[in-house]
Amino acid sequence: MRSVIVFNQVSLDGFFSDADGDMRWAHRDDPEWSAFAADNATSAGSLLLFGRVTYDLMASYWPTAMAREQAPGIADGINATPKIVFSRTLARADWANTTVVRDDPATEVRRLKQTPGKPIAVMGSGTIVSQLADAGLVDELHLAVNPIVLGRGRSMFATLQRRFELRRISTREFGNGNVLMCYAPRG
Repeated sequence: MRSVIVFNQVSLDGFFSDADGDMRWAHRDDPEWSAFAADNATSAGSLLLFGRVTYDLMASYWPTAMAREQAPGIADGINATPKIVFSRTLARADWANTTVVRDDPATEVRRLKQTPGKPIAVMGSGTIVSQLADAGLVDELHLAVNPIVLGRGRSMFATLQRRFELRRISTREFGNGNVLMCYAPRG
């Protein structure tokens, strides 16, 4: 059975995007972080899942020449990886290797977990993260805590309907001040 791994960057005050939906603050490059991010983008999952808002943000950057110039390893990996965007309003997806799914995310992810393959990765997509956590479908939560306080923003768990108790499985510090904290559901 495949696992579902959520990977998000968050501020010290727990937001994965600022009040305007901007996530540019999360890119604190140094060689160690860049190598980790490139490896994570190319090996973390054999399938990436997004909600429509995160999809729009990612699709507006990663397939561009600027992304290939600024972060070639990450761009190559994320562009080549199959992707699903959950949306009831998106007519079609223009980003290569992307499928639009209009069905309930929990139902589709439950089905995908039964197929063979590497882990399924969820990036951004707070509403999807909350829905999958509520359904008991998140196997690991990887949070890169950035040394910045936003004051206001969006929590990836804003729509969570139940308590989501976790246990720490690992941590890693980076030279840029980021701390990767990995958790699994408790119990």
